[in-house]
Amino acid sequence: MNDEEFRRAFLERRLQAFHHRDHVRLAWTYLREDSSLRGLDRFVHELRRFALDAGKPELYHETLTWGFLLLVRERMALGPEADFESFAGANADLMSWKPSVLERYYRPETLASPRARQTFVMPDRGLPIQC
Repeated sequence: MNDEEFRRAFLERRLQAFHHRDHVRLAWTYLREDSSLRGLDRFVHELRRFALDAGKPELYHETLTWGFLLLVRERMALGPEADFESFAGANADLMSWKPSVLERYYRPETLASPRARQTFVMPDRGLPIQC
């Protein structure tokens, strides 16, 4: 299914499964359409609604969501691929749930904390800045 059909299936709750790679794909579709904060906000809103509709609002994790969103956005700016499969191939580290690319930026206890689940927490593991 193409990206628009995928997003529509997500919004209409017709997907049989929704795993990590699907989260990244959905984020990519929103950011491809609108790379501004509005696109980020729309994705977060729909993901929260998805968890609520599934009766599992506690599954939503603010820091994981925003961390991946910001990495996807950055990677899109570095190498704009024409389709999601090309993006996924060029960014294999984003497709892995465990181990997670966010482990480079966060200590495990930070990501496991209630605070990180409820609000975005800045990275707490030092990395050299690359521009």
